[in-house]
Amino acid sequence: MKFTKMEGCGNDYIYINGFEEHVDDDKKAELVRKMSDRHFGIGGDGVIFINKGSKAEFEMEMYNADGSRAQMCGNGIRCVAKYVYDNKLTDKTSITIESFGKVKYLDLTLGSDGRVATVRVNMGAPILVSSDIPVISENENVVDEDIEVDGEIYKMTCVSMGNPHAVVFINDIDEIRDFDIEKIGPKFENHKRFPERINTEFVKVIDRNRVQMRVWERGTGETLACGTGSCATAVACMLNGFTDDKINIELLGGELICEWDRENNLVYMTGPAVKVFEGDYPLSL
Repeated sequence: MKFTKMEGCGNDYIYINGFEEHVDDDKKAELVRKMSDRHFGIGGDGVIFINKGSKAEFEMEMYNADGSRAQMCGNGIRCVAKYVYDNKLTDKTSITIESFGKVKYLDLTLGSDGRVATVRVNMGAPILVSSDIPVISENENVVDEDIEVDGEIYKMTCVSMGNPHAVVFINDIDEIRDFDIEKIGPKFENHKRFPERINTEFVKVIDRNRVQMRVWERGTGETLACGTGSCATAVACMLNGFTDDKINIELLGGELICEWDRENNLVYMTGPAVKVFEGDYPLSL
């Protein structure tokens, strides 16, 4: 089976062209776990199948590295856009892609080689109602709310961008790289207040236009970047009055630009999409 390895700010997935390759649904979870393994497989944060869409031109069928199905990935959907254009599945630079039934609108910017360099994604409206995210809370919206994790009290703001996020500000540390995310991340992910588990962003605000972020993704662990998490972070920053409506987000794997158009209640994300390599995977393994 042919595959392509791609990454957006270091958030790397294995992409399979569903127009040409077929995998039975009941075999996908096991295949995803094997392919995603960084020691015995290709290695990646998960696998994304690119299919013909029913509501949009294309569908992104996304799986986490543990084989669980995921609703949305901002870095992943940019790479899908690059794949379909660079591989001549479309000749348009404004396209639609659906994921988990939700349609996103993407604008592609080409580089000097005629291939896609960056993609701007209309990520839609942020979901702020606690029961819709979902997060267990007595409040309709979770903004700067206490949560006890491993005996410590953190302040979280919860946002869904098609998948659930808890944004935690950690401005009291000098270097965000020193934060012990391997210890704290899993405890947030599996906390009893998140019935569907949670993606957690740990954020340090630099100024009104720039923040630093690390992310623990449910089903995967720490990744070098998270597009939906970056969008959730931008919304959380603005809800708390920390930043302006358009910010640069520094991630371990690169940088994204996120903007919340409050008048129309739409979040936009702009960032790179890169092909790393392609190859053949033996299905007998």
